[in-house]
This record gives sequence, structure tokens and C-alpha cells, in this order.
Amino acid sequence: MKLFTFWRSSSAYRVRIALALKGVAYEPVFVHLTRAGGDQQKAEFRSKNPLGQIPVLEVPTEQGPVFLSQSLAIIEYLEQRFPTPPLLPPEALARARVRELAELMNSGIQPFQNLTTTSYLAEVAPELDKQRWFQKFIAGGLQILEGRAEKLAGRFLVADEVSIADVLLVPQLYAARRLGLSLDAYPTLLRVEAESLKLDGFASAHPDRQADRE
Repeated sequence: MKLFTFWRSSSAYRVRIALALKGVAYEPVFVHLTRAGGDQQKAEFRSKNPLGQIPVLEVPTEQGPVFLSQSLAIIEYLEQRFPTPPLLPPEALARARVRELAELMNSGIQPFQNLTTTSYLAEVAPELDKQRWFQKFIAGGLQILEGRAEKLAGRFLVADEVSIADVLLVPQLYAARRLGLSLDAYPTLLRVEAESLKLDGFASAHPDRQADRE
């Protein structure tokens, strides 16, 4: 398998964590998102993902390579193909809780910091204070996540086993720091992050350890 990735992309970071936790070998293909207009804009990459976003997972099949996009879809595919160790709990309600928190980050927080979003804002509203934007949508979303985690967390976001929710949490907090946001108001999230980073799968996927890190 090949993973089309960029070191600081939070969505690609998620998939790197899932691959590492499951011990799945892959070949990284580096897609620079900001240099010379962005590799994701080139026709060769758009043929793999017309939306022009990473990550993309190339899966070999007998009929030829298949290209999967959208980080949660990729992680769910990995979960089904490589079920050990599991990233979803066995009980139905706990699974729903994991997916709830994952979607809170995936659709309720991350899109507001996405490069496509911020680049368009800079084009159409150059006077906009980006920090106010990030404070409202990123910090505001994290505050809601903190409230949910206070009720659900054990060692990890949902009880005591690592899950897809934690796979999304660590990259989201990394991105929040990169955007200059304070995380002091989220002690539960920080505690879970610290527990997650004790696992090799999280540590090896960190942006600072990627070969394309600038």
C-alpha cells in the first residue's frame, strides 16, 4: 500500500497513526501542499482524488490500484481489513460514542482549519482576523469535546482502550498548537493525549518524525 501524505496535515497524521498502531507497512508518497501552488493541484494527483486533498491510500487489487480518500473512510477500511488491535470497542453504544467524538473532530472542528478553507478566506476576506476564527471554531469545538470527554473518558477518550477517537484527537491538538491556541482549558483532552503518545504508533506517526518534515 501507498499513503499520499504531507507531514503537517492533521488528516494524514490520523491515517499514519492507524497504520502504525496496526503494524501495517506502507510506502509514503509525499504531497507538498503549499510549495509552488501545491502538488495536490496537479492533474496526476487529481486523478487519484478529484477533491485535491490528502490523505489518499492506494490499495493494490487484482484489478489494479484503488485509491481511497477521506481519513475516516480509510481508517474504517483498515479497521475491517486489519482488525487487530481493534480501534472500535465491541459494544454497540461504546462504538457509537467513539464515532460521535471522531465526527465531532472530523466534521465539527477540522474543516475550519483546513488549508482549502483558510486559503479561500484569505482570498475573499483578507481583513478577517484568523485568530478570532480559530478561537470560535477550533477552540469552541475543543471545549465541547472536553465536556464530552469529562463524562466518557477513562485512560483514553472512551473508557480505557485506544480508539479511533484518540487517533483523531492527537492530530487535532497538534494542529491547535500550530495555530497558536492555548489548550489550558482542556485538561481531560491533554491527559488522554499524553496517554496516547506513550504508544509507539502515535509517536512514530508524529509530524516531526516524517521524512518530508521541513
